[in-house]
Amino acid sequence: MIQLTDIQAAATRLHSQLLRTPCVASRTLSDITGAQVFLKFENLQFTASFKERGACNKLAQLTTQERQRGVIAMSAGNHAQGVAYHAQRLGLRAVIVMPRFTPGVKVERTRGFGAEIVLHGDTLEEASAHARLLAAQQGMIFIHPYDDAEVVAGQGTVALEMLQDVPDLDTLVVAVGGGGLIAGMATAAKAIRPGIEIVGLQSARFPAMVNAIKGTHHPQGASSIAEGIAVGTPGIIAQAIIARLVDDLLLVDEGDIEQAIVMLLEVEKTLVEGAGAAGLAALLKYPERFKGKKVGLVLCGGNIDPLLLAAIIERGMVRAGRLARIRVSARDIPGTLAKITATVAAAGANINEVHHQRAFTTLAAQNVEVELVIQTRGPQHVADVLVQLQAVGMDATLVH
Repeated sequence: MIQLTDIQAAATRLHSQLLRTPCVASRTLSDITGAQVFLKFENLQFTASFKERGACNKLAQLTTQERQRGVIAMSAGNHAQGVAYHAQRLGLRAVIVMPRFTPGVKVERTRGFGAEIVLHGDTLEEASAHARLLAAQQGMIFIHPYDDAEVVAGQGTVALEMLQDVPDLDTLVVAVGGGGLIAGMATAAKAIRPGIEIVGLQSARFPAMVNAIKGTHHPQGASSIAEGIAVGTPGIIAQAIIARLVDDLLLVDEGDIEQAIVMLLEVEKTLVEGAGAAGLAALLKYPERFKGKKVGLVLCGGNIDPLLLAAIIERGMVRAGRLARIRVSARDIPGTLAKITATVAAAGANINEVHHQRAFTTLAAQNVEVELVIQTRGPQHVADVLVQLQAVGMDATLVH
């Protein structure tokens, strides 16, 4: 088992090799969730993820002979960047095997750190098997993303820093994929502050660690917005530590994670990926579970595909009622469309899209159906727009 001394040694090794990220209170998120929320901004690391802690700790301990052989890793992105960046910094050859579905932004960023990229397989397990095969064929050192004692010890330095900055935290809320981060953090935190509560979060679509620890049989999905924690096989080292030290494991849904990404962007002006938002997603989904507690959240990564982010923001606006779809039925006579748009404008809403429909409708032939996507200030403003359209003789409804 990994000890506090291993994590303290890792902290010494990592000193000045990466950023000591801030851990600060969020007054607004505290008001929203009912907990006292402290955010650990690991998305500010050079590679935008905590993963470089474990990678750097592992690489720093390689022998001269091992360094000459080079390193190989399997990763959907963040571990890849951590290994590639620190291998480049130390002058080592690095090969990274990534699943074919890996977002392009992560592939290109990893290649930018000088690593050789191999895209193989549709799952992390297939990519991992191929990486091990290449490691055996080429005599390279395999750097596992979570099932490695030195990697886990490196990740545990996150908890050391959080408890140095906020010593009286009641609870640490940590995203769980393979389990390396929470295993390292739990080891450090429980040794320093035995009464602290450690809560892990998994995507409901990838509940492998929850199933392994709790004996449940939640089905596994094919994809998740939180691809950083979309892990089908729990880490052996991590699972043993989690079973002993982690107090609870919770599941969060895709919608919860999307909402948390948008909230962090709007409230904290900080960009996180799906895995990085999982902790806040849990506070939003289970407010009573954390109410009144002093909670530390790890914003563990910020590498998100820009197109995915754009879709999440738009869907978030729909959920908040700031983007709404309304259907207006009226007589098909000259000036009807102008009357509709003028009424919407007078109500203070902005029109994003207009779909003018004559053929595909059950209305009478002399009627027209117009579907609008409008920008509003929120649900009450949408209701006001509908009322004003109805006041000028239009049949207007909200399309859910």
